[in-house]
Amino acid sequence: MKPLAGWRATRTVIAAAVAVVALAACSATSTEEAVDPAPGQQVEVAGQSLPSAAAASGGAVPSGGAVAPSASAPASAAPKATAAVAGGCARKVSAAPAVKVTQVSLPSKVAGYGNEGDTENLPMALAARPDGGSWLAWLGTNGKVYLGRLGCDDKLVGTPTSFTGIDLQDVQADAKGGVLLLTRKGNCGGGALCGGASSPCNTMHMVRFDNNGKLVWERQVTNLTGGKTGYDDGARFIWWYQHHGRLATNGSDWAAYFGVAITVKNGNCVDIHEGDRMQVVNASGNLVSGHKDAFEVGCSHAWTSRIVWDPRTKRFVTVCATDNSCRIAQPNPYRTVAAGTCDGTLFGGDLVLAKTKGYWTAWSQGGKVRLEKFTTGKSTSTISTGAGSQHPHLVSYGSGRMLLSWQSGSGIAAQVYDAGTGKAVGSRLSIAVKDHSYQAFKAYADGSVAYPAAGASTSSIKIARVLPQA
Repeated sequence: MKPLAGWRATRTVIAAAVAVVALAACSATSTEEAVDPAPGQQVEVAGQSLPSAAAASGGAVPSGGAVAPSASAPASAAPKATAAVAGGCARKVSAAPAVKVTQVSLPSKVAGYGNEGDTENLPMALAARPDGGSWLAWLGTNGKVYLGRLGCDDKLVGTPTSFTGIDLQDVQADAKGGVLLLTRKGNCGGGALCGGASSPCNTMHMVRFDNNGKLVWERQVTNLTGGKTGYDDGARFIWWYQHHGRLATNGSDWAAYFGVAITVKNGNCVDIHEGDRMQVVNASGNLVSGHKDAFEVGCSHAWTSRIVWDPRTKRFVTVCATDNSCRIAQPNPYRTVAAGTCDGTLFGGDLVLAKTKGYWTAWSQGGKVRLEKFTTGKSTSTISTGAGSQHPHLVSYGSGRMLLSWQSGSGIAAQVYDAGTGKAVGSRLSIAVKDHSYQAFKAYADGSVAYPAAGASTSSIKIARVLPQA
């Protein structure tokens, strides 16, 4: 493991794809926007399910929609359709995916997308509440991370709260509230670097909140405590280099997996390396010492750290992209999932449960998106998706399915896959919001999934929801 500071390292060890994305103004006045459907796709607008143009013009009957009466039959002869709904929010269930986009007006500004490199701040994150609603977190422009509750209509309910934070990583929910993963300012101390530069020396924290969005506890998951500063031997801190993270929970414990700086003494000075770290915190906010899935350092050098809780094996499962043999890997110890190449185009996507056992992860090499199914180590099934992107997203979508998505033009393209076989299900769909390379879709208990995206202004966010599929 070569130091990234201490030998004038460049940032090419992990080549972050940087895309400048503007927060474009939008002329729409409605808070719910229609999107152009793919053939056979339905779009939810103002509570109505609208079939594609082909179906509306007398072509195939839209999947999941009401059957139109024939031209010769009186209108009264048409049977009344009863829409199927799922979950506490009674979201409409269709035979083909339906997309709904809702704009949320915020009481404060949200950090813009800016440069989407893997060292840049994340502007927003979403969590699925058990009741079908959401927690929406966003990074403000004033050293605060804001948290607001969204109702079944994906609109803001009540007054958001805020917490001190200079970067937002993730948010997850449970019946009692949820947890934020965020970064705060830290201290590098008076130690001397052997060369190069590595500041700042920040800290990563879990922040537990209740159903009113109020603080319950907070716990640092880096180790700048007890007088230890960033340039002390053995320090684990957050710096300018790759440091994004994700959360997972088993219902009582919370796990954070994120990129971390690693300080190593080298004579009279210190070198700074980069890797990843996974820590588990219990329901009382205490670190779980010696947890079987936690580790000080897993992959190195590492990026796109991803984690999921598997209730079948009762384990937290992690994958990374790493320049250690240039691969998608499971850390601690290393096990290769998929072999790659260190050419600056190797990126991991997301990690989800497979239908019966094992896992699927999305990744990209050379701008080509692949899906890999694995249980422990080497992939047992590879799916070449035909999608062109460096940063795919993957999320569980209802029972036995998953949704792969990626940037396509000014919006997002998506495809449903069987979570057992990996076969594509139905046609691709279009989601009319801006993509972000490092943000995530979240799965809901009713079978829908949702994604936070740039709004029409710096004081708004769009929620793109793919409604449940039968």
